[in-house]
Amino acid sequence: MANAPVPKPWISAIHAYVPGKSTGKDGRPLIKLSANENPLGTSPAALAARSGALHPARYPDPDSKALRAALGELHGIDPARIVCGTGSDELLHLAAQGYAGVGDEVIYVRYGFSVYDIAARRCGATPVIAPDRDYGSDVDALVALVNERTRVVFVANPNNPTGSFLPRGEIARLHAALPADVLLVIDQAYGEYVLPEDEDGAMDLAAAHDNVLVTRTFSKIYGLAGERIGWGTGAAPIIDTLNRIRGPFNVSSNGQAMALAAVADQDFVDHSRRHNTTERARFVGAIAAMGNHGLRPLPSQANFVLILFEGRLTAEVAFEGLATRGYITRWLPNQGLPHGLRITIGTAEQMDAIAAALREMAEQAR
Repeated sequence: MANAPVPKPWISAIHAYVPGKSTGKDGRPLIKLSANENPLGTSPAALAARSGALHPARYPDPDSKALRAALGELHGIDPARIVCGTGSDELLHLAAQGYAGVGDEVIYVRYGFSVYDIAARRCGATPVIAPDRDYGSDVDALVALVNERTRVVFVANPNNPTGSFLPRGEIARLHAALPADVLLVIDQAYGEYVLPEDEDGAMDLAAAHDNVLVTRTFSKIYGLAGERIGWGTGAAPIIDTLNRIRGPFNVSSNGQAMALAAVADQDFVDHSRRHNTTERARFVGAIAAMGNHGLRPLPSQANFVLILFEGRLTAEVAFEGLATRGYITRWLPNQGLPHGLRITIGTAEQMDAIAAALREMAEQAR
């Protein structure tokens, strides 16, 4: 007999999520380009809404009614088909918990968001990892793993940490190949960074079918990472399931007020998207020019770029070298990418400085 409480074996198998760091080894604060936060900050309208939030002694609206109504109007969705969460992370966990359990399988792509593995194991399901295609999602590889035990398929689009993107036709093909009783979760945490003309059609699938959940977050382009607000949309039975098991007051009054103001300020969203598109292209061009030094930037539709180090300069050395120059990025050995650095798109000055530092280090490593 055990002399202390023993966690379930599937809980013990979880490797806790490791967030992006903001300091160096010596504790010195660094310019943080490790967590894909918005370098432009937060909408002034959202910041102003903080002072107008309800009194902290009162519970928040448990259903986030005003926020769901605003999201519904913006995206053309019935608010009854929207659920809000403590970041989209909560909704990803709820999706696995609501539809999978012991003996079931949850599929996601290699180099996918690390929370998918945690969400699967947390409810006792078995995570199944599909092979990638040059670090991106491969629809055929995902479909090949579907069997009678499959309950949930997670796809991040754009994908984190690689930045890869499945176009509308591929997302539709994936959905069409899945059995009706398998939930397809399309994680669009970086969806607003995709140009409107290139959007993947996931919202249309969620509106038309009973087995699609699309999740989004206010942590990225909206610049509200500290407030922990996410939302999702799907068929009424899916939303009902998630509402049954989510926290009863999961989005704070302050978070609801700020998110509501942020939704109304689409000029800030558009400005953030334009900034990201411009600076990402400049940065990718600068890194691609270092191909003779073994640096390869992967194509990205998100607000970060994953650089592969395939020459003499290693990702670890580059990570440490950038830290000594005042920048913290994301080195990914724990995600099977010891040769990769994920770098958030910051200001123009920051990206120029990082590109120059990487070139200097690459030339010194020759």
